[in-house]
Amino acid sequence: MQRLRRLIRRPLSASTVGARRPSPSAPRRGDAGHEDALRAQLTDDPNNEEAFSALAEIVRRRAAEDPTLEDPLRDSDEIPESKQQEADLAVWALAEELAGHPRGWYPLIELGRLSLADDPEGAVRRFTTAAERDPDGNALVEGLAILREAGMPVEALGLGVGHWRVREHPPEVGRHLVLAALEADRVHEAKQHLRALETHPDARATARLRDELAKRIAEAGPA
Repeated sequence: MQRLRRLIRRPLSASTVGARRPSPSAPRRGDAGHEDALRAQLTDDPNNEEAFSALAEIVRRRAAEDPTLEDPLRDSDEIPESKQQEADLAVWALAEELAGHPRGWYPLIELGRLSLADDPEGAVRRFTTAAERDPDGNALVEGLAILREAGMPVEALGLGVGHWRVREHPPEVGRHLVLAALEADRVHEAKQHLRALETHPDARATARLRDELAKRIAEAGPA
């Protein structure tokens, strides 16, 4: 875990985005063609979640099968780590490469997810950068969901309040903010977010959410 923490805190690299870097003498595996195709998709669109998940599965499986995977952080006298940790390092390296793309927000979400337990402040910074890169608000939805699931509603509020554009982002952003405020025992703030959500142009979607969230606020008691 010390190696993973050092890698998590290493500055992001913007070089050779999406490029596979096999050893010159290494034989090509049977899934190499599929891997190349996935990397090509991610080079064009680093936020292709389906392609990222498929490629992450390939590199994770390969790392688990090959405990001698080259790692620049490995010390000569270091005890080999578990295959699961090797797999996590491989997915981290993949996400770090793709995060160098100026439009790449989804890789930053994955980096934040991987680093949340050991480096929560760094994870929030990655979620913030992801939200800034995505004008559609999907990165903000992902970041808020991860923080709430991790029991960090205050951090979720800090992320959302600074980046939520009610009329441009999905209503789900507002839902996460109302629930995060309730989880942080900020009932008055939850009511404010609900009122803001009601200004969203998708009246049908917000009507369904309004009933659900108003019930949750009422159950929380007075502000």
